[in-house]
Amino acid sequence: MKKNKKFYIIVLLVITMLTTGCGSNSYIKDEKGKLVTNSETGQSLQKTIYCKPSEKTEMYKLYEKYEDQMEVKLSNLPSCDKYKINSNKTNSLWQFLFVKPLAFIILKVGLLFKNIGMTHAYLGLSVILIGLLIRIILLPLTIKTQTQSERIKKATPEIQKLERKYGNDTSQEAMMAKQQEMMMIYKKYQVNPMLSCIMSLIQLPLFFAFLEAIYKIPAIYEGRIFGWNLGTTPSIGIFKNHQYTFIILVVLIILSTYFSFKFTMKQTASSSSLPGAEKQTKFMLIFMTVFIGFASLSLPTAIALYWIVTYAFMIIQTYIIKFIKNGKTDKKIKKQKKSINEKLKVKENLKYGKNK
Repeated sequence: MKKNKKFYIIVLLVITMLTTGCGSNSYIKDEKGKLVTNSETGQSLQKTIYCKPSEKTEMYKLYEKYEDQMEVKLSNLPSCDKYKINSNKTNSLWQFLFVKPLAFIILKVGLLFKNIGMTHAYLGLSVILIGLLIRIILLPLTIKTQTQSERIKKATPEIQKLERKYGNDTSQEAMMAKQQEMMMIYKKYQVNPMLSCIMSLIQLPLFFAFLEAIYKIPAIYEGRIFGWNLGTTPSIGIFKNHQYTFIILVVLIILSTYFSFKFTMKQTASSSSLPGAEKQTKFMLIFMTVFIGFASLSLPTAIALYWIVTYAFMIIQTYIIKFIKNGKTDKKIKKQKKSINEKLKVKENLKYGKNK
């Protein structure tokens, strides 16, 4: 149950980050205390950005109007194509070590796309490419985590037996004995209980830093890709601008989320020793998919495309790893069967020779 709750909390935290751009970010407010938003795209203005929006854009005019609320004045910010890691000194270790370097990489990779003629979508493509590269870098850990999930699945019957053995006995002696036996099961199936924590410690800060970097680069939202403005949210695109192709974007977010979460939650349920885990997982899968469907209406297109591409990559990656592992398992089983058959044949021949 604790494992399930941990997963759901992480997912909700990620969605909150995606839909609000929060973290260390804070927003500019008008005289009435309401968030200042760009009426053309639906974006909220943040107090901290790393570079200037392009002049004569609606976003630039809004930042110029509320410059007094900005952490660094608009006039002191570099243009996005001239941004450097040491631009806009910060006292935040988090931003210095993670967010600013990622923002710099996004902008420099974007310039490479721009130099080959992709002048409208260069930063959007940069975000997608770097998001995929992060997933590829994390691939070895992902494989280990997936392998461990399979091992936990095999160990589940013994874990369930252990749970039944000690029942509701919460005495110190029983708890210590239970813990020792649990560690023996982990050792038997080569399960490392710290691996999922290590994965979270590496993956989540990197993901949140990348997300924060995206929100701090206004130039990302000025481009276009597939006819969509990268800063426009589906709600503005559909209901205000009557661009119904944004419905496709929302559908793709829902589908990529559903299939990605389906596999993750299936693993969580299969490794759970609690009754009713599978039923709870199905409910959470439906709930999270519907929730994200509504939340996606407030995602800027750049973030939505990043979400779709990286989750699609995760789905493909998962099935490739599973296919490779099943192939290796089948070969191992065939080898074991061949060995057993050979031993039986030798035994039968010896017996036949002896009788003869």
